[in-house]
Amino acid sequence: MTTKSAAAATRATVYGYPRQGQGRELKKAIEGYWKGAVPAEGLLATAADLRRTNWRRLAEAGVEEVPTGDFSLYDHVLDTTVAVGAVPPRHREAVAADALDGYFAMARGTQDVAPLEMTKWFDTNYHYLVPELGPDTVFAANPAKAVAELREALLLGHRARPVLVGPVTYLLLAKPAPGVAADFRPITLLDRLLPVYARLLAELRAAGAEWVQLDEPALVQDRTPAELNTAARAYRELGARTDRPKILVASYFDRLGEALPVLAKAPVEGLALDFTGPAAGNLDDLAAVGGLPGKRLVAGVIDGRNVWINDLERSLATLATLLGLADRVDVAPSCSLLHVPLDAALERELDPQIARWLAFARQKAGEAALLARGLREGTGAITAELAANRADLASRATSPITRDPAVRDRVAAVTEADTRRAQPYPVRAEAQRARLGLPLLPTTTIGSFPQTTELRVARADLTAGRIDAAAYRERMAAEVREVIAYQEKAGLDVLVHGEPERNDMVQYFAEQLTGYLATRHGWVQSYGTRYVRPPVLAGDISRPHPMTVGWFRYAQGLTDRPVKGMLTGPVTMLAWSFVRDDQPLADTARQVALALRDEVTDLEAAGAAVVQVDEPALRETLPLRAAGRPAYLDWATESFRLATSGVRADTQIHTHMCYAEFGAIMTAIEDLDADVISLEATRSHMEVAGELAEAGYPREVGPGVWDIHSPRVPSTEEAVELLRAGLAAIPAERLWVNPDCGLKTRGWPETRASLDSLVAAARRLRAELEG
Repeated sequence: MTTKSAAAATRATVYGYPRQGQGRELKKAIEGYWKGAVPAEGLLATAADLRRTNWRRLAEAGVEEVPTGDFSLYDHVLDTTVAVGAVPPRHREAVAADALDGYFAMARGTQDVAPLEMTKWFDTNYHYLVPELGPDTVFAANPAKAVAELREALLLGHRARPVLVGPVTYLLLAKPAPGVAADFRPITLLDRLLPVYARLLAELRAAGAEWVQLDEPALVQDRTPAELNTAARAYRELGARTDRPKILVASYFDRLGEALPVLAKAPVEGLALDFTGPAAGNLDDLAAVGGLPGKRLVAGVIDGRNVWINDLERSLATLATLLGLADRVDVAPSCSLLHVPLDAALERELDPQIARWLAFARQKAGEAALLARGLREGTGAITAELAANRADLASRATSPITRDPAVRDRVAAVTEADTRRAQPYPVRAEAQRARLGLPLLPTTTIGSFPQTTELRVARADLTAGRIDAAAYRERMAAEVREVIAYQEKAGLDVLVHGEPERNDMVQYFAEQLTGYLATRHGWVQSYGTRYVRPPVLAGDISRPHPMTVGWFRYAQGLTDRPVKGMLTGPVTMLAWSFVRDDQPLADTARQVALALRDEVTDLEAAGAAVVQVDEPALRETLPLRAAGRPAYLDWATESFRLATSGVRADTQIHTHMCYAEFGAIMTAIEDLDADVISLEATRSHMEVAGELAEAGYPREVGPGVWDIHSPRVPSTEEAVELLRAGLAAIPAERLWVNPDCGLKTRGWPETRASLDSLVAAARRLRAELEG
């Protein structure tokens, strides 16, 4: 092995690519299918066209090996569940009757059948469908999708590499199926699963695959010796097969750590490693294990999760070192480009200088191709590109956008007292009960109400200049009046104004804070057909004026019941944005927290007795390895308290979290010192209530009783059953009744029906408790 030969063979590739299309064609086709407006053939034709477009664009960018199988109609983990035949029993009839409808039933549920649980994909804002497995699970290979998409790409003349979730990660992400003992470990099913993967690999080889990528991101987390031994055995057995293609085991999001020597020794032909951010230590770790002699290394030197241009010279230096550690080194982003928008060239309204700082999926593919060319041909072949990259990096570093001395001085002046409520929780709770006068099991919602077509049209009309600001405001005011009147009639105890004026819970605030940039086409998949446009956090943050106070005053003036002030917390403002990479996240969080603190105190001064500061991303952003968690949780919880601690004892602070595994952050949830926390609990069958009780959580809790990410309308009996489970863990004096999450994506008919069930369930149990 020589450095020269390794460089000569270098190719550019990517692990995966955005699915939605430039105009979110996939979202429109799927939702049209759900409504009966688009036939199955039309949906599948749109999907095929988007795949072809993606491969063509990658090839045009210089990517010489394209991924297949990464494209999904809803979620790639759900696709894996189908590929290995792990369809839950309650969905088998639907899948057998119609594979496409059965697939969506697993994802969304039906009125009669609950969906799979949904949670965050590692520390990203992407949600996956959790496999349900048990000791009776029987796997069966279903290679149709993987084989068909590989053949599509090959027929179009592409060098293609199928991508599958690896068997170890699949089992580690799974949960015990309903009715299975909670201590059942799905990883014990490996011996049953490996023959199915062997069959999938054999079928892909027969269809023309030279390489297959098996994604094993679960191995970048802290793993026990037994789990590492399981991974070693999995790849020893798969590697021993003679009827398989070459295997590329891919990891991303962090260092492989203890798993690196396991995979380096495995009889597979290649590894894909992340060399960005916290995973940069993979470079030293790889050298320590003696490199990958005889193997292919796919080097993720371009940040696949953020939107800033790559430092090409730094990446070339990393790649030059790696050339001595493997037989062949290819260049790639650090992970699937699913996590970034499609094309920065579409952002024509941005300042051209700022636009040059940004690289979305299409640009990152081009960066990979450029770096691969630089390795093959020498840096002299890309001299002009390197000079332009240096100039763009210098422009960003010296821009006045990035630094505001007044903001930095205010952050430096923060004291410990600024991050603590003046009174302990018991004192606050008594004062809040006296002020609010709420019944047992008070009912509320999380914040948003349905964003109807009429609201979206009004927002588009304002943007396009078809209506003026006054007409838009009156349209929003009419919606607030309707939402308040509905909630009073429905019998809810603590109301919200419904957030009709908000396009997104992060973007709405980002557009009113200095330091943020908004995109017009920067859509990123959150789950299924839910796409968000994360703003770009480019500079120091401040609040020029109140952001929500006017709408709160208007809503509160329509009712005698308390209306919540609604804000998005500092950690979520970072997690659901593309953050700056030129200063510690803790510093940025404190800047955002101070801006929110001003808003919280202004809401209180306007009469708000309840202020909700949502932090759904607190768990999501938790470092994947335990060593990094204490420092993160310190600054994350501090930033929340900094935002919320400037209020009186009788002002009730709420927070909200959803779709995450909360067990690892129970101490942090208490450290937030919120008076009330609402949490997703429906799909996990009220699991979080027991976790809170076991942890001794002393404050008020609203575990959700309506899964708003499913079209199902829960019955009163279902809500009662969930509430009884909640009451078994949490005293009635501290239990709230609410949906899992905001209602933005739901329609009004199902919202009314579901909230009727929720309120009826609360009243029934309240009567039992008081009688």
